[in-house]
Amino acid sequence: SAAIPPPTMERQVLLSIWFLSLSSALGQVSYSIPEEMAKGSLVGNIVQDLGLDLKRLKSEKAPRIFTEDSREYIGLNVDKGTLVVKERIDREELCAQVSPCSLHFQIILENPLELYWIDVEILDINDHAPSFMNKEIIFQISESALSGARYSIDSANDPDVGLNSLQTYTLDPNDHFVLKTLSHTDGTKYVEMVLQTPLDREKQEEYNLILTAFDGGTPQKTGTVKINVIVLDANDNAPVFSQSVYTALVAENAPMGSLVSKISATDADQGTNKHMSYSFSQISKSILNSFSIESTNGDITVIAPLDFEKSKKYELNVVATDNGGLTDTAKVMVEITDVNDNAPVINVISFSNPLPENSAPETVIAMLNVKDLDSGKNGQVRCFINPSLPFRIRQSSSNFYSLITDQLLDREKISEYNITITAIDEGSPSFTTNKTLILKLSDVNDNTPVFQRQSYTAYVMENNSPGVSVLSVKAHDKDASNNARISYFLEDFLVNGVSASTFISVSAESGEIIAVRSFDYEQTKEFNIRVKAQDGGSPPLSSNVSVKIMIQDQNDNSISAYK
Repeated sequence: SAAIPPPTMERQVLLSIWFLSLSSALGQVSYSIPEEMAKGSLVGNIVQDLGLDLKRLKSEKAPRIFTEDSREYIGLNVDKGTLVVKERIDREELCAQVSPCSLHFQIILENPLELYWIDVEILDINDHAPSFMNKEIIFQISESALSGARYSIDSANDPDVGLNSLQTYTLDPNDHFVLKTLSHTDGTKYVEMVLQTPLDREKQEEYNLILTAFDGGTPQKTGTVKINVIVLDANDNAPVFSQSVYTALVAENAPMGSLVSKISATDADQGTNKHMSYSFSQISKSILNSFSIESTNGDITVIAPLDFEKSKKYELNVVATDNGGLTDTAKVMVEITDVNDNAPVINVISFSNPLPENSAPETVIAMLNVKDLDSGKNGQVRCFINPSLPFRIRQSSSNFYSLITDQLLDREKISEYNITITAIDEGSPSFTTNKTLILKLSDVNDNTPVFQRQSYTAYVMENNSPGVSVLSVKAHDKDASNNARISYFLEDFLVNGVSASTFISVSAESGEIIAVRSFDYEQTKEFNIRVKAQDGGSPPLSSNVSVKIMIQDQNDNSISAYK
């Protein structure tokens, strides 16, 4: 049985069902579960929530879960009609800082074909404590630094979201400094250490502080970092950036080494005190792996391939630090522009093959999922097939298409079709993807047997031996397999008031007509029979043909004299 989560991980279920006309009714249901639930834990009862028939689920040939991703975190318990946790779900691994974090997949039933959308929101639990990238932070601060001077501190990292994420900081002791908590444009918090009272190197050359980061979970978790402040002499002017915010546009296919932005700051001091270096601050590993900054001139360049589909923008925090340790900070907002670098992908999620030749127009043959990872026009896709084929493509919903019949089919004319589905995006130049489906038509018993002749005539010499072959009749059937297997029968017919079977028999397999007895021309000169050809279909189809048997005379009687 599925595990029931404890009260602290209460499962929330939000149910909304809607239906859409496809080849059958479509529905959608949404659930919410906490991350890190045990395997086998109950997610939801789709039989109850979607109004499905449990007996049908059990009798289904293969109810399937389709995901656009290869991993299946959620499984289907067919015996109970429930969704259960199949693999460990780590919300941070799955969605990072994206919220809400949801799994989207479809359940496909066949006979008739039905598609249901399932959304499972993964709720965060407080399973991470705030942590700093470094164990110790060292600041070199001039004793001439003025009250209000700011010192940027690398943020603590907490992968959790919402209240479970990083909420606040404290600094201890804080005789000379206070903390100012700020937020990035994405809502994440960071701090600056602000000088409140002037430092005096002659009284104290070094300060050892503890910065503590708190999250908002219950129970609350914390992380700490040591801050070592070294007091320097006489540098009383901090660098000043020319702008507080820089903006830059970079194409996702920009080659490595491309210039993103050139930042600059000035320092009113003279000599070595005005020399400064540039560096990143409050930076994530993904930014460090994608961009670099030249410490001497402030040039920011690309150092790794960019991908618009993974990250559309970056916020770079930069620091200018002079030789005396004074700093100024600025932001560089980098926007990545999309390039048409992804071809459409066609996934066949259902394919009815072979297809009965008597399938009505509008019959769904295959269901397709077509997507393009690009955005805008680069991600807009058209699907089509050869218009000369008796099929067409119909879009059923976003990214989903149906391949349906467009007219009546005839296996006896064409028994197999190669259907090439083409997906083309709207980019310039555009990308095209082809997927070929080989569709075979299964036979339906829609052709009756046809005899080679409209009628037959056979000649038999009288006084024949019983069992002699008189004639063979042949018929053919355009159908296939059992529908084309022909058996022959003698129809009940009277000859001179007697059943024809006393004169003739017909081989069921070969159609050979055999004399049952010896004929006498003087008694019967000719007679007619009817032979039926019947195929092996269900129900069977048949036709018949007339056969005339002519008896030929022999000189087998002497002359009689009459007075």
